[in-house]
Amino acid sequence: MGRVDGKVVVISGGARGMGAADAAALVAEGASVVIGDILDDEGRAIAADLGDAATYVHLDVTSPTDWAVAVETAVGTYGSLTGLVNNAGIANGSTLQGFRLDKWQQIVDVNLTGTFLGMQAAADALIASQNGSIVNISSIEGMRGTPWAHGYVATKWAVRGLTKSVAAELAPHVRVNSIHPGLIRTPMTEGIPDDMLTIPLGRPARPEEIASFVLFLISDESSYATGSEFVVDGGVINNIPHKF
Repeated sequence: MGRVDGKVVVISGGARGMGAADAAALVAEGASVVIGDILDDEGRAIAADLGDAATYVHLDVTSPTDWAVAVETAVGTYGSLTGLVNNAGIANGSTLQGFRLDKWQQIVDVNLTGTFLGMQAAADALIASQNGSIVNISSIEGMRGTPWAHGYVATKWAVRGLTKSVAAELAPHVRVNSIHPGLIRTPMTEGIPDDMLTIPLGRPARPEEIASFVLFLISDESSYATGSEFVVDGGVINNIPHKF
């Protein structure tokens, strides 16, 4: 028996990186998944590899229409919707004085508004399941400040707060939690050197290590967790660098 038998989950940004790892982990434990992304070729390939338990839809997370289609696809194909993983996100950066407004608006639209729209679109179906779970991917940058990353920091803090307000509103029918990864080896972080951060565990994480937390939060094993933060960063924000 799988840990998420019978669960039906929509995953944004599911064509690669953490989203693809989430999809694989959930299907391996008995769930059906709708993979949403703007990377159509990669998304279709992932869904094909996972078999009948996976379906791909084009999903621009800034589009309410695309979100509605993703939810309708889950319910129409698999009979219900019990989970949502808001994984899609982008990163950009500049000095405060040099941060272009269009770049600021872009990251707000994807990271924050995209998360909001996903929860808004999925809420009725998740409530109807009477046992829904939303997992929002924030970041350790949603718990601290980092120079140049003003848009990323602001949106990830906002996702952290939005998680808590929606958790309070949708309880007891839907649980809503956030995951706060540190440096994860995905295409988005390929330009970041391993030693850029002081990581007590000594290495970046693999996407599969975040997927294990997503699996836990989608499963009934986390039935008493809502409005909570799960930090998965190898100890980065727990550590104060010292000179000895």
